[in-house]
Amino acid sequence: MTRKLVVVGNGMSPGRALETLFEGGSDYEVTIFNAEPRVNYDRIMLSPVLSGEKTYEEIVIHGDDWYERHGVTLHKGRKVVHIDREARRVLADDGTTAEYDTLLLATGSSPVVIPVPGHDLPGVLTYRDLDDVEAMLAAANHGARAVVIGGGLLGLEAAAGLQRRGVDVTVLHLMPTLMERQLDASAGYLLQAAVEERGIKVITRANTHAILGEDRVTGVKLDDGTEIPADIVVMAVGIRPNAELAKAAGIAVNRGVLVDDRLLTSDPNVLAVGECVEHRGVCYGLVAPLYEMARTIGRNLLGEDVEFRGLATSTKLKVTGIDLFSAGDFLDAKDRQEIVLRDAARGVYKRLVLKDDRIIGVVLYGDTHDGAWFFQLLKDGTDISQLRDTLIFGQGYAGGAPLDPTAAVAALSDDAEICGCNGVCKSRIVGTISAKGLTSLDEVRAHTKASSSCGSCTGLVEQLMALTLGDAYDPAAVQPMCGCTDLGHDDVRRLIVAKGLKSIPQLMQALEWKTSCGCAKCRPALNYYLLATWPGEYQDDGQSRFINERVHANIQRDGTYSVVPRMWGGMTTPQELRAIADVADKFAIPSVKVTGGQRIDLLGVKKQDLPAVWADLNAAGLVSGHAYAKGLRTVKTCVGTDWCRFGTQDSTGLGIKLEKAMWGSWTPHKVKMAVSGCPRNCAEATCKDFGVVCVDSGYELHFAGAAGMHVKGTEVLCTVPTEQEALETCMAVIQLYREQGRYLERVYKWADRVGVDTVRRQVVEDPERRRALYERFLFSQRFAQSDPWAERVAGKDAHEFAPLATVPFQEAAE
Repeated sequence: MTRKLVVVGNGMSPGRALETLFEGGSDYEVTIFNAEPRVNYDRIMLSPVLSGEKTYEEIVIHGDDWYERHGVTLHKGRKVVHIDREARRVLADDGTTAEYDTLLLATGSSPVVIPVPGHDLPGVLTYRDLDDVEAMLAAANHGARAVVIGGGLLGLEAAAGLQRRGVDVTVLHLMPTLMERQLDASAGYLLQAAVEERGIKVITRANTHAILGEDRVTGVKLDDGTEIPADIVVMAVGIRPNAELAKAAGIAVNRGVLVDDRLLTSDPNVLAVGECVEHRGVCYGLVAPLYEMARTIGRNLLGEDVEFRGLATSTKLKVTGIDLFSAGDFLDAKDRQEIVLRDAARGVYKRLVLKDDRIIGVVLYGDTHDGAWFFQLLKDGTDISQLRDTLIFGQGYAGGAPLDPTAAVAALSDDAEICGCNGVCKSRIVGTISAKGLTSLDEVRAHTKASSSCGSCTGLVEQLMALTLGDAYDPAAVQPMCGCTDLGHDDVRRLIVAKGLKSIPQLMQALEWKTSCGCAKCRPALNYYLLATWPGEYQDDGQSRFINERVHANIQRDGTYSVVPRMWGGMTTPQELRAIADVADKFAIPSVKVTGGQRIDLLGVKKQDLPAVWADLNAAGLVSGHAYAKGLRTVKTCVGTDWCRFGTQDSTGLGIKLEKAMWGSWTPHKVKMAVSGCPRNCAEATCKDFGVVCVDSGYELHFAGAAGMHVKGTEVLCTVPTEQEALETCMAVIQLYREQGRYLERVYKWADRVGVDTVRRQVVEDPERRRALYERFLFSQRFAQSDPWAERVAGKDAHEFAPLATVPFQEAAE
């Protein structure tokens, strides 16, 4: 007989409980009531959504198809208001009811709001869910001022996210140092300095007296009389278990819903999980113990007898560029000893608190790589007396000499937590790799969720892969370019330089190609690598390009072509528009469309008409927009300071300068850019290959975004004060991509492969290398900036229209 399970709440912990249940072959009929009008998402990742680094879609854990696949009835936007324990039935606020055999309460927590005068004014916000984030984003318009009350984890993440959106942020914290529950004073001061370096003001020992304003927030007043102007106030001073529904139903409640080790409440038919729970006097607010509770519930629902005995927790801050880790008890006491390492030049601080030759507390700032190892030693109560001399240097030096990293991770127990965000232990990763034959990091992420959230555990996951797969694991395994060779893209690029190869026939001979002339996969790549390596020396081979690149237009499904003239930074003139209209009339072009890149597309041009169309457009001063190219496509702009009242810099002017400097440059794949004149980001700079967001202090530079089949927010590269530095940095990044990228590898995939930090070190932190990359890009542009339409009209273009019979390249080969 099918049993009925009703779940009140649809957060991360009940989601994990259901995953465990379904993995075990559940026969439950599951109904979920979710007060939020959406599916389950990763609340840990709300900070990146607030800052613009991720979108809501990217943090969804279970999409609608997941519920449908498992036969789950999900009631979105319906809050349960009553539990009838006698009838075993719940009632939602819209009148919906559901009967249960087992009820799982997962009502989460509620944010604490300080009851000072003005706390209920419009503009006073909390920070717990996506609705809160959307409210902050709606309020955080250009020039907005925000006060964040609370310098703990949530408060600092909210402050960083708002600051990234261009908001002037002040953090108020009651205690002398930030995050005093998780950090000692030294680390707290280092953290404050790092936060302030990001342009966020911090006031400690600040007690809020009142929130000012009549119709809405205008400021915050402190006990000492200081008044701080504010358009929004974010309360981030803590959370409390949301146990009101259980209490009203007569279920035993203290601070939270009281549960035993099997997560049963005082009613044997009611379970509870997550932040609403109080277990052995502890209310948890971090995800690792909540996930462990969830797994316990899932396994018990499957008929096992599993107990949750509590879990030690660790803390990480999810603010880009700030690395900290803490766990355990790090307060001073006479019966404790400590080991401290300070490296002021690198901004590193490490402190281990010991008692009876065991670690009881860990604080790491600036270098957190060994956090998981220290945490495991703490949880296991390991005697560290034999490791004491080198302990502070981490697992790589355990025992006095550097170890193979796999030896260090091998020493971790099977239940050692590897991924704190998703509560994934070592044995689950190792077991899944072996059982499913996983060989790549992406596969491990997909099957275990380890390393799929904040990514800080990626190194440990890779070490486990190396440990599990042995010689079969090769993180840099060579994938041949194609069947014509055993060489990978990187080897070919290296040998082109080492052997001075400057033509495709010479390359194929020297590198022992297996075919006489290559194929549709390798020839375009070889042509690009030679062109990028030897600008001015190598003669571009038009026959080694895709059809679109050979005819300088995009082929359409009916065999006609589209022609896109370039419009610098999206700007045009009446004369250009008349010329486009005249061409459309003259050649009976059926469709004229505005593109997403702020240009005009002439669709349905016959192949035989292309040269004449180009000639007419050239005569009006229009050149090819390279809409077909593996190169710079567009630089999208907003109107910036020219017209917009919110613009902080001349975004249109900068966009035009970028496009005029960089058009014609061939790259491994298409490149799209944008310049937004203020943090409102109307040009959508944060989903481009390279983007510039103008801020009051200068130019915030972004890269490695995508908005096509894959949607990905950009990574922040740096902020520079001048337009010239923005131009130089952009061209240096693109040149690095040109030199390191594999053919048909987008910027974001290249950055993911080589590492965002590696790019940042090579371009931002190494001025000499940045300048050299910039100069190499400028040099190559001397030979790249020629309009192919004009060349074709003048008869200088040697590219043929008809594809070679032996090498039938088609754009679909991408």
